[in-house]
Amino acid sequence: MPDAPLRATRHHRRRLSPIWIVPLVAVLIGAWMLYDNLSGLGPTITLEMKNAEGIEAGKTLIKTRNVEVGRVEDVTLSEDMSHTIITARMKPDTERMLNDEARFWVVKPRIDREGISGLGTVLSGAYIQLLPGNGETAQREFEVLDQPPVAPPDAPGIRVNLVSKVGSSLRAGDPITYQGFTVGRVENTEFDPEEKEMRHRLYIQSPYDVLVTDTTRFWISSGVDVRLDSQGFRVNVESMESLIGGGVTFGVPEDVAMGHPAESEATYQLFSDEESAREGTFDRYLEYVLLVDDTVRGLSRGDSVEYRGVRVGTVEAVPWRFSAPQPDTLNRFAIPVLIRIEPQRFDDAMANFDAEDWRARLERMFEHGLRATLKAGNLLTGALFVDLNFSDDAPPYEAMTFDDKPVFPTISGGFAQIEQKVSNLLDKLNELQVEPILDRLDETMQTSQQTLEQVRQIAESVNAIVSDPATQQLPGSLNDTLQELQNTLNGFSAGSSGYRQLNDTLKQLEMLTRDLQPVAKTLSEKPNALIFDREVQTDPVPRAPQ
Repeated sequence: MPDAPLRATRHHRRRLSPIWIVPLVAVLIGAWMLYDNLSGLGPTITLEMKNAEGIEAGKTLIKTRNVEVGRVEDVTLSEDMSHTIITARMKPDTERMLNDEARFWVVKPRIDREGISGLGTVLSGAYIQLLPGNGETAQREFEVLDQPPVAPPDAPGIRVNLVSKVGSSLRAGDPITYQGFTVGRVENTEFDPEEKEMRHRLYIQSPYDVLVTDTTRFWISSGVDVRLDSQGFRVNVESMESLIGGGVTFGVPEDVAMGHPAESEATYQLFSDEESAREGTFDRYLEYVLLVDDTVRGLSRGDSVEYRGVRVGTVEAVPWRFSAPQPDTLNRFAIPVLIRIEPQRFDDAMANFDAEDWRARLERMFEHGLRATLKAGNLLTGALFVDLNFSDDAPPYEAMTFDDKPVFPTISGGFAQIEQKVSNLLDKLNELQVEPILDRLDETMQTSQQTLEQVRQIAESVNAIVSDPATQQLPGSLNDTLQELQNTLNGFSAGSSGYRQLNDTLKQLEMLTRDLQPVAKTLSEKPNALIFDREVQTDPVPRAPQ
């Protein structure tokens, strides 16, 4: 069978219509524009703030060194409505700025202790300032600071931490001074409710960071420090800035070595004043309890313990464990006072002293009469201090403990001894029998009153006699009598007849007396001579001795 004839088949080819070129080009252009737009956008970040005061979506800028690096796109509330969330679009070249060390804060008009800042935002509006960080970890969520940071994280200097249990009023931005010169600022401060302590972060700028060593002490500078204690009256005035807002100051105590340079992020204790900071260097001590029989009014924590004027310790607590059982050897209830003996005060080289050796040394001193006494350090304030000295009449030492701590033997102070003597005197006065004395005194007073009455009557009688007219005439009669006596005496004057007669009479009397002398002698020798004849006695004949 012959082959069937072949037929030609016609194929129609579809061609792209030129009209599709326009939409295709439009799609390509749109894709390119979308790519270009997306590639030109920077990263999106999220900022958290307490409130969005001065922040507006689409208007508020993000700047660094006054150069725009982003813009706020959205401002919303958080889910719990406790803060605001800000979404911002950054420029593409800001990727390297956004890390864990970057800081954000709002720039707006501020008035603080450093002056007035942010006045340029009065017309332009507030903006968010970015402080770029040099951290290695990228970050997209940040918390906006309430205050501008004191210094960039990579600023030259040193950052240290302070811990305190005192009610300090430090705030971020407070100055850090050294001998009155500002060398840094407080970066952050917070309160730990679990530990019940304040924590502060300090930045000390270079080159002053070399002043901070491992023996440095930090304390609060309150501007004006007025103290009236047993040491007297003291006033310490800091800088004007510290006077207005306070701050922190630091230094190394005079009797402590300078030490080695401090390490970054080191932690120090913050003391309430310079005196407390200096006392804080004596970190090794011996604790004793004083059982005081006298009053402790005027003695407080921090007062000195002195030996002949040299401070050797500190009063730690007044009173201490007041309700603890007292030793049975005490005659009456005593006030317990806790003190510290600090041998480090004697020599800085005694940082590692042997505590047991010092206890044994003090025990030997107790046996030789070392005793503690409360004495007045300031009569104006009534402040007391503990004085240690040897007493010759101290009672024998007996070792005892109070609440597991050794007892430092005590004796009564000078005021207490005077008080005891006055009390003894009053007791003796009370024992006197005053009533009999008062009865006798009453009788004496009555007798004296009677005597005074008699004297009064005599005075009245004398007054009556003197007032009598006859008595008043006595001076005239007496004058007449004296005149007559004078006239009589004038008759016996030298050369007068009466004088011659009196002289002759006296001569005759003298001759008569001379003649009567033998008769008187004879009668003296022999009273009967007037009756019997007087025997004539012969002269004695001398004889030779046989």
